[in-house]
Amino acid sequence: MATIRKLAIVYSAALATTGCTNVGPDFQKPDADINPQWDQYESQLVQATTPESTEWWQAFNDPVLDDLVDKAYAQNLTLEAAGLRVLEARAQLGVAVGSIYPQQQAAGGAAIYTDRGVNAGDVSNWQNNLGVSVGWELDFWGKFRRGIESADAAFLASVANYDAALVLLVSQVVDTYIVIRATEQQLRISEENVDLQRRSFNITDTLYRNGEQSELDRQQALTLLLSTEATIPSLRIELDRTRNALSTLLGQPPGQVAQLIRADGNIPEAPAEVGIGIPTDLLRRRPDVRQAELQAAAQSARIGVAAADLYPSFVLTGSLGLASTSDTTGNFLDSDNLVFTGGPSFNWPFLNYGRLRNNVRVQDARFQQTVVNYENTVINAAREVEDAITGYVRGQTQADILARGVVAARRSTEISLLRYQEGFSDYQRVLQAQQSLFSQQQRYINARSTSVRSLTALYKSLGGGWEIRSSNNFVDDETIEVMNERTNWGNLLEIDALDNPDKADKAFPKPDW
Repeated sequence: MATIRKLAIVYSAALATTGCTNVGPDFQKPDADINPQWDQYESQLVQATTPESTEWWQAFNDPVLDDLVDKAYAQNLTLEAAGLRVLEARAQLGVAVGSIYPQQQAAGGAAIYTDRGVNAGDVSNWQNNLGVSVGWELDFWGKFRRGIESADAAFLASVANYDAALVLLVSQVVDTYIVIRATEQQLRISEENVDLQRRSFNITDTLYRNGEQSELDRQQALTLLLSTEATIPSLRIELDRTRNALSTLLGQPPGQVAQLIRADGNIPEAPAEVGIGIPTDLLRRRPDVRQAELQAAAQSARIGVAAADLYPSFVLTGSLGLASTSDTTGNFLDSDNLVFTGGPSFNWPFLNYGRLRNNVRVQDARFQQTVVNYENTVINAAREVEDAITGYVRGQTQADILARGVVAARRSTEISLLRYQEGFSDYQRVLQAQQSLFSQQQRYINARSTSVRSLTALYKSLGGGWEIRSSNNFVDDETIEVMNERTNWGNLLEIDALDNPDKADKAFPKPDW
């Protein structure tokens, strides 16, 4: 027993020194080259105030849109897949935490009876053994702690990926809804112009039949009418396809969106002004920027994991059990049969032909790639904001101009038709006025739609919307129930376990039993 006590002291000392050295670089957040202000900041429509980062779509004051976003958040399958990747990364973190504990543990036993004849030795006995064995590679160089650090950063990166997917989903729902509303208005405009042009055609047809006008006016009126009617089928095709796209975003089969959206809605109205903050806000708020940073942190830790292989590994091994050889098994549990072995060992693959050092170089090159990716992500994020700002501001200006053009074109159509009926002008003026009205109305709807869609792109580029997941699970309750029935997940599917995992900076992280 004295020997066992001595070995226990050795193990305790090893435990105290575990993780005393971490080889490899400590991660530092890469520098980001970003301007202090937005270049396109020059309009009263945008302000350098705190962005509407949470539930920004409510600024449109459209209850139908709010309901669609809620349904997409609850039902979208792509988002659910991203949530499952969070669960996968959390379990991988548990694997990494478990590696810091004794990596090899086994309990075993056997009872073997041997009966040999006289010529083979005339032996007849039982050989019995029962015991446990442990092998523990000490984390002397921080190999396993770097692994935990990498897994922890990868887990947080998966959360950021989920947030990025949620931001994209919300913006796609809003954008698709705007396209639906714009297409519905284009359809109404086409139908209104068909009615207007049909009345004009009836006038020319009557005059032609009465011999008061030539057939040319009638044919020109018919040509314009048929041309406008031809736009309706293509608009209906576009409307059906866009509704089907929205159904996919809602995680529903095609054909059900029409029940959620009444056809009498308008393109959402943009708020009077939009807070856009300053460029450095993106580094904190955009999930894809956070994800790129965390991916770099995870890869930085992998350099340390690879570098630890350059040094000797120290292992404590031990076994404790019972062993006996006797004619019967009756005295097997006697304390005299107790067997204990244990002690330290080391392994140092010093002649590895450069494989280990080149692996460190591989991990370092991959880390530098993640740094470049982070810098590129920041630059692209700033570009997206700049593009969205100019698209929104210029689009609003264009829509205002075209709105006045529609008023003028409508009045011109009324005057030209009246003068034609009174005989003061030819029908060519009527045709030009009606063509211009239809064209101006189409351009106006397109400009309004483009402007509001640019505002949606602006909100998306500012990185808002992911906050709605706060205090919610990453997958729905039904999926949690199915997964728990299939596999023992413990408490890892609950939001508390996901929000507060054991971090690598703890003295000795708790494993997920």
